[in-house]
Amino acid sequence: MTRTRIFSGVKPTGHLTLGDYLGAVRRWVEEDQHRADALFCVVDLHALTMEHHPARVRRLSRQAATLLLAAGLDPDRCALFVQSSCGRAHTALVSPGVHRHGRRDAAHDPVQGEVRAEQSVRLSLLTYPALMAADILAYGANEVPVGDDQAQHVELTRDLARRFNDRYGLVFTLPRATHPPVAARVMDLQDQASTMGKSHAVGR
Repeated sequence: MTRTRIFSGVKPTGHLTLGDYLGAVRRWVEEDQHRADALFCVVDLHALTMEHHPARVRRLSRQAATLLLAAGLDPDRCALFVQSSCGRAHTALVSPGVHRHGRRDAAHDPVQGEVRAEQSVRLSLLTYPALMAADILAYGANEVPVGDDQAQHVELTRDLARRFNDRYGLVFTLPRATHPPVAARVMDLQDQASTMGKSHAVGR
């Protein structure tokens, strides 16, 4: 019988929300951790793709891991870990996070005829879908429980794995996204046009 590996995680960019619980954590606790091979991760290195304070990321990572345990994830049934604890391989995946694309120095705008400040972004923000794909493929996951807003990342992962396997042989597992029967997309309580996100949560 083929063993099914489940892999999913939470990014500590803010405090976990009701949407995180309804759309992901509740299912992890009630269903997914009771299956044969379940991995759950606090993907703290992914939080480095945006502007951040290192001490805050560390604090939120510990908080997220603690809340997952409090919600009912059982280390005797599943693997629960913080991504940065896995050694250099993960660090190499996220290293572009410190590099920037663009400039912040003043520049002359030939159209407006005025000096303006150029914006810059972290390179890993532009390559984040590939980073997420690499993470899924590194664990050989068959199933990736995600909300509707993350389904396209899993599809990209499948495409990359399929292309690699076609060229080099059967190396990567083709993952598939699985969605909760309810709460796959939880809308913000104050803005019904937006999904509930950790960046909108109150508190630091």
